[in-house]
Amino acid sequence: MSSDGLITSVEQITAAWLTHVLNTSGALIQGRVSKIDMHSDTRELSTSIRLGITYSEDAVGAKPTKLFLKLVTLDMEDEFFGPSEVNYYGRDYVGVRDAPIPRTYDAVYSQEQRRYHILMDDLTDTHVTARHRRLILDDGLALAEALATLHAHWWGKTRLAEIGERIPNAQQIQRFAEMGKLGASLIIAACTDELKAHWPEVIHQIYDSHPQLMVRRTQEEMGFTLVHGDVNRNNILIPINGNRPLYLIDRQPFNWSLTVWLGVYDLAYAMVLYWDVEIRRALEMPVLRHYHDCLMRQGVTGYTWEHLRDDYRLCVMMGVFVATEWCRTELRLDTHQYWMPMLQRTLTAIDDLACLDLL
Repeated sequence: MSSDGLITSVEQITAAWLTHVLNTSGALIQGRVSKIDMHSDTRELSTSIRLGITYSEDAVGAKPTKLFLKLVTLDMEDEFFGPSEVNYYGRDYVGVRDAPIPRTYDAVYSQEQRRYHILMDDLTDTHVTARHRRLILDDGLALAEALATLHAHWWGKTRLAEIGERIPNAQQIQRFAEMGKLGASLIIAACTDELKAHWPEVIHQIYDSHPQLMVRRTQEEMGFTLVHGDVNRNNILIPINGNRPLYLIDRQPFNWSLTVWLGVYDLAYAMVLYWDVEIRRALEMPVLRHYHDCLMRQGVTGYTWEHLRDDYRLCVMMGVFVATEWCRTELRLDTHQYWMPMLQRTLTAIDDLACLDLL
């Protein structure tokens, strides 16, 4: 283990280390960890380890028996992950009532080693990802509640400044938007048969005009907050039985991502990019209404339903940037089954909601 407490390998996960972590977090008041069973899954940039824990007979405290440890390497060629995920679990929402985040026992980030680890509850016995559920209205309402809880906590320029965050400037917005510009051209050239006749022109219009619309929107500070940025189906944990508590995991923005944006972007990201079109059409307005109501109940003022609805339409168009970014360096036919449905759903929503009227 490094001097800053960072775990970088499975060999460093010892009963003594885990006893210390659980003591420090308050989950183990007396006694010790006597045994750890480990099951690991290693990917290109991370290793996920599920821990089964046995305690000494005199152990007292919450004594979690199943934990999830995530080890992450930051570098991705010309891109990287910063401390955002560690901050998400260990700083940004500590003490927030009903924050939709699994209990976290340890989170360490090392800029020097360009690595971090996070230790949290393992929820596999109680929750599944949204990918495994056909969503109903109550799921959408629970998601709206969860996001409103996160967004209200850092709502507005003044609050964001407390943690060194700020509304993005024109350069940051342009960089975010242009990540998928080459991908858009490649997709239009190769996949015309999968796009409605007017959609290539819609994509061009959005790339030509939407970044400027985003910049203009930043001149009013209402609606801006710390966003999750990747509310995809795998990052939403829904109870196996019921709809609450719902958890949001894996906030890992790239260095070019927008970490501060309109809060409703997180809902647009989830509903437009990932929900089946008919489900989105049926549920989006009730979910948006509930999100707005939840914000108001948590003390947000001066943000009308009309503002939120227009911000949602603005954020729907950003789905074009997200979908085409998958092909930012080359046409990725190996991931076609992911980005093409995302692009088709986004363009359908743009048509449904007359989003181009905002340009």
